[in-house]
Amino acid sequence: MGPLLIYQIVNTFRYETKHTRPLIRLREITSFKEAHTVHATWDEAADQVKKATHIYQEFYSRLAVPTIVSKRPDWDKFPGADYTMAVDVLMPDGKTLQVGTAHHLGDNFAKTFDIKYEDAQGEQILAQQTCYGVSERCIAALISTHGDNNGLVMPPEVAPTQVVIIPILFGSDKEVLTACSNVADTIKQSGLRVVIDDSDTRPGAKYFKWELKGVPVRIEIGPRDLKNNSVVMVKRTGGKTSIPIDEIVPQINKTFKEIHDDLFNTADQLLHSRIRLCSDLDEVMDHVKSGIARIPWCGEQTCGLEMEEIVGTGILGTPEDHTLGKGDGACPICGKPTDIIVLMARTY
Repeated sequence: MGPLLIYQIVNTFRYETKHTRPLIRLREITSFKEAHTVHATWDEAADQVKKATHIYQEFYSRLAVPTIVSKRPDWDKFPGADYTMAVDVLMPDGKTLQVGTAHHLGDNFAKTFDIKYEDAQGEQILAQQTCYGVSERCIAALISTHGDNNGLVMPPEVAPTQVVIIPILFGSDKEVLTACSNVADTIKQSGLRVVIDDSDTRPGAKYFKWELKGVPVRIEIGPRDLKNNSVVMVKRTGGKTSIPIDEIVPQINKTFKEIHDDLFNTADQLLHSRIRLCSDLDEVMDHVKSGIARIPWCGEQTCGLEMEEIVGTGILGTPEDHTLGKGDGACPICGKPTDIIVLMARTY
């Protein structure tokens, strides 16, 4: 029997008592993208949870945002779940933002709501369920991870405007405007999102405006460029180059890949430079001011809760990535030797 897989987009209103923040914590979540799945066995549901977190990791990597997947401690899992896996992003201020979750619900909800299926022998069996979702927090993660002092920086794949063309005019230069229009048509026909800014403002003001909006590539065309049958291409992430007009589309696509890879690699290096293995809770307290601490834990809830109490921040969980989740040490509370490493961080 195949699983039942249901996807829906819903808005949610909740009585939010914590401090609200745009895109991060809202009373009304305007766009919750969530899946609800029903399976024959516990293991099949567990595979679906893994698949869900991998889908989210791929989704965020396409936004050039590196993530950490971890299993939440039992006291922090979704109520009624067997376990919860969560996807976190490290924000520039050193706090983590939960940007996706996947819950293995076991047969807990099936018992309550009498959700059963008939097996090959004709027996009624309680179903195993999962649910997982992301909200508009993904946009908050994107804005915060890549933005700089000049405004937004958009990964090319998701930028509303991917290319802006700026005519460099000396008086009313019809040839330049015609060239801009032709270049825009060529770019548009290749399936990219392009606009021409032929407003009356000075070029410098236009550069500033489109940098603020995070447009990945700016094309400048003036009389000198036309003589050389070329254009000037400027990356939002820095770098200016002259390219032949007839190579414009392949050059833009190549540049898009460079921009995406640069954004991801920069963010990934920053993330891993701010994850530190700590030997005691004093070190954890110091490090969570700016990043994520790794610390041994025996796995006992009483020790985990005491660790949270002492540090004044939560245990994110045990990371799925073995390079982060394995190591030898002793629990800082009871002193028991352990190979479990958990992550601790300040959270939104």
